[in-house]
Amino acid sequence: MSRKDGMNYAPRHEAKPVVGPGEFVIAAIALDHGHIYGMCNGLVEAGAQLKWVYDPDPEKVKAFIAAYPGVRAARSEEEVLEDPEVRLVAAAAVPSGRGPLGLRVMAHGKDYFTDKAPFTAMEQLEAARLQSEKTKRKYMCYFSERLHVESAVYAGQLIRQGAIGRVLQVIGMGPHRLNAPSRPGWFFQREKYGGILCDIGSHQIEQFLYYGNCLDAKVLHSKVANYNHAAYPELEDFGDATLVGDNGTTQYFRVDWFTPDGLGTWGDGRTIIMGTEGYMELRKYSDIARSNTPDHVFWVDGQGEHYEHVAGKVGFPFFGELILDCLERTELAMTQAHVFKAAKLCLQAQSQALNLTPDTLR
Repeated sequence: MSRKDGMNYAPRHEAKPVVGPGEFVIAAIALDHGHIYGMCNGLVEAGAQLKWVYDPDPEKVKAFIAAYPGVRAARSEEEVLEDPEVRLVAAAAVPSGRGPLGLRVMAHGKDYFTDKAPFTAMEQLEAARLQSEKTKRKYMCYFSERLHVESAVYAGQLIRQGAIGRVLQVIGMGPHRLNAPSRPGWFFQREKYGGILCDIGSHQIEQFLYYGNCLDAKVLHSKVANYNHAAYPELEDFGDATLVGDNGTTQYFRVDWFTPDGLGTWGDGRTIIMGTEGYMELRKYSDIARSNTPDHVFWVDGQGEHYEHVAGKVGFPFFGELILDCLERTELAMTQAHVFKAAKLCLQAQSQALNLTPDTLR
């Protein structure tokens, strides 16, 4: 796993099955984004049996089977969807295709687990909401920057324990390395990737709702720009937004494609959370110039200053919780309302964003 390549960053952890062999069968469809490996790693480590893979590109399928020996290559999407053993389909399609694929998966009576962003248009969100209500199937999303990052998991545990009191503000920084030559064509097509706030901004908004304990929020202001990539006129290389939650908690976040080559990982992602009784900072992927390792958590409370390096210590409970939610029809891992609310706010932030792209690049 290359820590310099965010598109193919796929964390692993020790297996902690919540089900026995064959009790929860899954399949992978659409291998357009490398996040499919992280999604499947988490599910398999939690006990899922990966039975099928389907993608129209045989090279992608070949590479996937090499990573997960014993998985069967399906001849079509229908072969997967019509298998009654399959309970959940994991997919990392081109972003504009994620919503329509989810409709087909749910129509076949299966739960759906998609890479972020879950939608690129509000119409897709509304269609998925109706389909989920009609079929009683789940439309879950891989918000990896919280679900598959141990420092982010640990922060949630500390907050739930009251370590910093009631959360008042969440500041998120989500820089990414572009690696333009390695990106597929759709990555630079606005209609297909949805815009920077819709795409990588989705991580930040989801974390705000979670850490801030918000059921709803309003986008106060948002901006996007293509500051420095004239060769890719539809790319947005910068975006930021300010939100306020229904409980008064506020957020500011920034996302960008300006990670310099000298950084030892794909992005120096950080989160700062202020509460009534203290504050914390997550240095998710690196403690720059000191430790090129992930998952550093700093916090201050009434008792003093604290630090924990939690890499390899916390794990990723979301995946086991998701499996049990699918089996027991509960919502412990993540509520459906939370997924759809995060998605709606991303789309709103994107649609109302002020475009700061210099005239020379428009």
